[in-house]
Amino acid sequence: MRNPANHFKRALIEGRTQIGLWVGLADPYAAELLATIGYDWLLIDCEHAPNDIRSCLTQMQAVAPYGAEPVVRPPEGSTVLIKQLLDIGAQTLLVPMVETAEQAAAVVAATRYPPRGIRGVGSALARSSRWNQVDGYLHTAEQDLCVLVQVESVSALAQLSEIASIDGIDGVFFGPADLSASMSLIGQPGHVQVRDAIVKGIADVRSAGKAAGVLSADPVLARHYLEAGATFVAVAVDTTLLVQAARKVCESFKGKTAATAAAPSGAY
Repeated sequence: MRNPANHFKRALIEGRTQIGLWVGLADPYAAELLATIGYDWLLIDCEHAPNDIRSCLTQMQAVAPYGAEPVVRPPEGSTVLIKQLLDIGAQTLLVPMVETAEQAAAVVAATRYPPRGIRGVGSALARSSRWNQVDGYLHTAEQDLCVLVQVESVSALAQLSEIASIDGIDGVFFGPADLSASMSLIGQPGHVQVRDAIVKGIADVRSAGKAAGVLSADPVLARHYLEAGATFVAVAVDTTLLVQAARKVCESFKGKTAATAAAPSGAY
């Protein structure tokens, strides 16, 4: 048996644009539905959505028959959490709030078996190795692992070149919501200062030979980032899509109410 190929990682290496969708409903039925739509990747969010290891597992199993690649975001770059997510079969991780090159290097180390890293060995129990049925898994696993880190603050931007240069980092993702907060522009992820900082960051990441990504539910801004060189861009959030569609139907029958009048303040 062979290790499943990471088509998302291959696409980033080849510079092919990957359009994604943020998945926060934390439900395998919803995840499977979204996997049939045509997105290149689906972000299973454990940072802000109510996911745990088992719910991530069921969602990855639900999307496995389809073309969308699951990308899992742990709540933090914990060695223990990374080990658990890799063992249940996650091949692409998006690690939030990476502030320094040292943090980025530690994230990479958590995804590699010794002597190249510190990932614990328990493949007989792991879906990732198909319970030790993947030939040579311990020696080849990292070939199909994709490590993405999020740069989300002014201080992290100042160290962007160093973060992007770490061996084993496949891409850097910009989080406009937290970045705008760090720039004293909370709730304004589309502000021109945030936009310009991300565009510059995309150029810096690409100069380091790595892939750059971002989330923007604003289609104009998302295309702007794509034109600036971002190769993996999430263009919508499932919870937002559901709220917007439900509100539209409700308003068509009841008109605007206090509950439906407020406009969203950010991507999520």
